[in-house]
Amino acid sequence: MAVARTVRQAKLGKHALRLAEKDGKFYGLSDGKICAEGDDPDRVWQQLHDEAGKSDPRYFGYAGAKSRFLKFFPNGFHSDGYASQERDYKVAAKRKLDEAAPLEKALIGSGYGEAVLSVYRATNMLSPFEKTRLQDALRGPDADKIVQSIAGFTKDANKNTLARLEAALKPYDSAKWTVATYLPYLWQPERHMFLKPEVSKDYAARVGHPFASIYEAGLKFEVYSSLLDLVDRTSEVLSELRPRDRIDIQSFIWVVGAYLENRDDVYN
Repeated sequence: MAVARTVRQAKLGKHALRLAEKDGKFYGLSDGKICAEGDDPDRVWQQLHDEAGKSDPRYFGYAGAKSRFLKFFPNGFHSDGYASQERDYKVAAKRKLDEAAPLEKALIGSGYGEAVLSVYRATNMLSPFEKTRLQDALRGPDADKIVQSIAGFTKDANKNTLARLEAALKPYDSAKWTVATYLPYLWQPERHMFLKPEVSKDYAARVGHPFASIYEAGLKFEVYSSLLDLVDRTSEVLSELRPRDRIDIQSFIWVVGAYLENRDDVYN
């Protein structure tokens, strides 16, 4: 009789997850208990995370996240007040970036440091401390290298371009997910996502997505890939609400995780 072999292991909160294969079939186990099985290892692994995630006290699933968002914006992304609260200022920052530092020119051009700095300052999505460190970076001798590395990651996101971006930002203590993903998210909101760590991890735990356990502060491509998978799954769930791009998806995650129940600015 064949012995089950371990294909993959991970931790999800306090739970030990294991993907095993036996006789060509895959099994997902949480703390030794089979929670999923099937022929596709990736699908079984995802199902295992979904099931294990339900044990988190914060869990309410994608349906719960959608319900919570609709408490604040009953007509979804097209509610009165939604754009002015969550979308317009991000679109304005994107417009400013496209005009001052177009992606194709930023890839190979020089002298865009000050323009890019003004875009980082245009919203409250980064902390004052992050903006202060960026001032030194984008007004210093490495400004062109930093802007070009961010543009390179935007154009072709992979392990190598992210590693180059991390190396460019590290001397200025700015190799942070917020800094690394802000401009790609504004340049190409149909492809990229802004990563605000705490609210994103909290959201992932609430919907049972593995990003909650995969996340780490270092700029690892596996983390970003997991974030994009979380975004894709969220987009599928929200298709009937007609999100326009990932600006809407990021706003959804923020509203679900950061809005308080007793807010007085709820819109119809």
